[in-house]
Amino acid sequence: MYRSLLKPLFFLLQPEKAHHLTLFLLKATLSIPGLGYFFRAIFQTRHPSLRRELLGLTFENPIGLAAGFDKDGKHFRAMSSLGFGFIEIGTVTPKGQAGNPLPRLFRLPQDEALINRMGFNNEGVDALVARLKQEKPKGLVIGGNIGKNKATPNEQAADDYALCFEALFPYVDYFVVNVSSPNTPNLRELQEKEPLSRLLAHLQNLNQQKKHPKPLLLKIAPDLTDSQLDDILDIVSQTGIDGLIATNTTIAREGLQEKPHRIETIGAGGLSGRPLKNRSTEVIRYLHEKSEGKVPIIGVGGIASPEDAIEKFRAGACLVQIYTGLVYQGPALVKRINRALIREGLKVGTSKRRNV
Repeated sequence: MYRSLLKPLFFLLQPEKAHHLTLFLLKATLSIPGLGYFFRAIFQTRHPSLRRELLGLTFENPIGLAAGFDKDGKHFRAMSSLGFGFIEIGTVTPKGQAGNPLPRLFRLPQDEALINRMGFNNEGVDALVARLKQEKPKGLVIGGNIGKNKATPNEQAADDYALCFEALFPYVDYFVVNVSSPNTPNLRELQEKEPLSRLLAHLQNLNQQKKHPKPLLLKIAPDLTDSQLDDILDIVSQTGIDGLIATNTTIAREGLQEKPHRIETIGAGGLSGRPLKNRSTEVIRYLHEKSEGKVPIIGVGGIASPEDAIEKFRAGACLVQIYTGLVYQGPALVKRINRALIREGLKVGTSKRRNV
């Protein structure tokens, strides 16, 4: 129904407007008595083989919603009805900010891809906390993806991340440090070994002071070289953070079917979707093999089919996340992946890390 009826209608609208309309319609539909149960019956898949014990948490299934879809925590309850095992909210910053000017989200239909330069648009961590104080769906794991404000210089970035960490700590199940978005000026400079080591060590110190520390993960770019990936693994070992998310969007534009003139007209931004699939899988495989499977990896990038997800698991991912695949394939993608995992009896990609 989505691909034949709803998708053509949504694609008549500007992408960001279509995104907001989709979420409005989903929330309105679920507010009708009985329809929440109906949606869960259609989309959710439960089976013992889908359950994952990772990072000290229990995931009912290994398919998550990637950060960026629900930046302000307004829709995670509605999205949980579509069968996700976990949902990552954010990226959130200490203060609310408008993000980059419109338009800032673009479809590449021939490539089943998106280019975005949203710029961490969000209402700020206090607004997010207010929403998270409400009861969350039973069994749903929620991750908090944290970043810095655009106006904050990199030298003071640790303060922004720490503020978000402290504010969200009582309300999320795990944290993701986002230093890999290409849409905040100079943010990716924080991926360099020295500043990243300082940042993660600071957050880990705050984390370990808690009575019950939360899993702390780092989200990395697909554009890193092998030597930079080696540095990332060194940092993981040195700081003791719990895992990696591979990968964020890419600034690369090679191999696209879209006309070069339109790509040039769109300009800067992170590319997601099918063109990212192979590179993100390469990064997952490299990190998994170099770490001898000791570092938990959440795989994200270009998953548009059950086969794509299985490829990520076989490369070494313990869990996967989707976003752009939802735009092109619709919400049934989550159920299709979970059913394929049941058929395959797939239990690969399990980390050897102590806390799994």
